[in-house]
Amino acid sequence: MYNAKDLVQQAINAKQKAMPTYSNFHVGAALLAKSGKLYIGANIENSSYGLTICAERTAVFNAILEGEREFEAIAIAGDSDDYISPCGACRQVLMELCGKDLNVYMVNSKGEYKLSSMEDLLPYSFNQEFLK
Repeated sequence: MYNAKDLVQQAINAKQKAMPTYSNFHVGAALLAKSGKLYIGANIENSSYGLTICAERTAVFNAILEGEREFEAIAIAGDSDDYISPCGACRQVLMELCGKDLNVYMVNSKGEYKLSSMEDLLPYSFNQEFLK
């Protein structure tokens, strides 16, 4: 089983797989499913910027494709001296597909991390209940 430090290290390692062709800003993510399996992701950029995908969504979509539906935590590591938090699009995806109780470890370039929950990062979120 992964502890917070291991999860953070996996996110840092995932940064090496990033393809930040235009921004040169590497981001890695490590998503822990309740099954105990780990899924990594990295940002992959495209010249049509709207087609770029963030590390968090890469990890979540890989996990969903493998059949996972329940998650415990995600670590997100970037090149910044400040803690990396998910962008708005990733917050929506993480909230809807991973849940409000997902632990989110935001990691800076020194490997230090700060813990939050999805509910804290995206209060009053839009969800499937509005579509009924």
